[in-house]
Amino acid sequence: MGAGHAHGGGHSHDDAAPPSAEAAAARRRAGWILAAILVPVTLLTVLGMVLLWPSGKHEDLRLSSPYSTAPGVSFDTGKVMSVTKGSCSGNSPDAQQGSGQDGAGQGGQSGSGQSSPGASRLTSCFWAVTQPDAGGSPVQVVFNPEVSASDSVHPGDGIRYLNLSQVQGASAGHSPSYVFVDFVRSAPIAILAVLYAAVVILVARWRGFRALLGLGVAYLVLAFFLLPGLVDGKPAMPLALTASTAILIAVLYFAHGFSARTSTALLGTIFGLLVTAGLAMWATDAAKLLGIGSHEASTLVNTSGTISISSVVLCGLIVASLGALNDVTITQASAVWELYEFSPETSAPKLFASAMRIGRDHIASTVYTIAFAYAGAALPVLIIVMLYERPFLDTLTSAELAEEVVRTLIGSIGLVLAIPLTTLVAVLVVKATNLHRHAVESEQPLTRRERRALGR
Repeated sequence: MGAGHAHGGGHSHDDAAPPSAEAAAARRRAGWILAAILVPVTLLTVLGMVLLWPSGKHEDLRLSSPYSTAPGVSFDTGKVMSVTKGSCSGNSPDAQQGSGQDGAGQGGQSGSGQSSPGASRLTSCFWAVTQPDAGGSPVQVVFNPEVSASDSVHPGDGIRYLNLSQVQGASAGHSPSYVFVDFVRSAPIAILAVLYAAVVILVARWRGFRALLGLGVAYLVLAFFLLPGLVDGKPAMPLALTASTAILIAVLYFAHGFSARTSTALLGTIFGLLVTAGLAMWATDAAKLLGIGSHEASTLVNTSGTISISSVVLCGLIVASLGALNDVTITQASAVWELYEFSPETSAPKLFASAMRIGRDHIASTVYTIAFAYAGAALPVLIIVMLYERPFLDTLTSAELAEEVVRTLIGSIGLVLAIPLTTLVAVLVVKATNLHRHAVESEQPLTRRERRALGR
């Protein structure tokens, strides 16, 4: 009996060996399938970056920087010591009081002699006694009416101002000698950046740190490839697809490592990117999104003949969808793996249906996220359009809002279609590897390499 039992045990052990070999073969097969798709995509991306790499020669640009100064003029920084209100003329409040002028009353009266609240508000300016950071005596810096109306200037604020004291005319009192340019925001932005990085690393740990590295690579692609390429007049669609694919490869593999799970998410994201790019190309032409409704676009048009504003709009539509696509695809791929680990015997159709239930919830929340993000960024435009009291349909299709509406719709369509494809690919890959079931049958734990292949 004992021998028979031993023999039976040996027979069971022999039967357990083939599934382990089958698991390795399935794992390799799934890896080869993903590699057969993603490796050519990566090589095409590298080739595209080489062929489309910007020249960096911008001799024909006719853009004068608003921060460049004429001889005798400089940009200085300082700290506000005290704030008073006076006229926006060249005289400081002290000089106005000495001459008997009332700054609040100048230019703020109508023909009947009565003051208009809106007019007086925009003809009164803040004058700030400012201590220059370079040292020396305090100076009187005048703020423009719009900043003054916001009541946002307080003692202790750091400001950047234009020093015109050496220019003839300013020193004679005919115009302000020191004019506000901007606030110095280095400290609060640096604090927020450090807090953001600390929170990401504290919560997500090593993966959060790698995600920040991927974000840095994405910034480099935008700053040194996409933007200079648009200035050079490179074709918009190949440029946007190449830059976007390079960003996706960097951020996904930096944050989540090399695994079948990450590769599945990347494959789904690229599909969503292609859908978004195709829709963006069609919508840019069909909706006549010329991008010439803003001051920045007008400036670019007059800067160089090689810059196409419609190309800028097209690239913007494509790049704007990357964040949402990345979010939904990696989450969906992870959901498939977790569902499979919880119930490895679930059939592929049931696994797909379960994952899609999660995906539908994610679709709804992400659509809200995209819409609210664009609405928040366009609040000033929305207020102005509301005050025009135009019909609702005319408002949505106006030049002021059409680009934001199209961007929301295109991004939403791309991410919605990316979810079922990512789910399908993830189900096929996880069923092909089937590592968990083979480990159970062989009564052996997964090796570190097998766990890495599953993306855990």
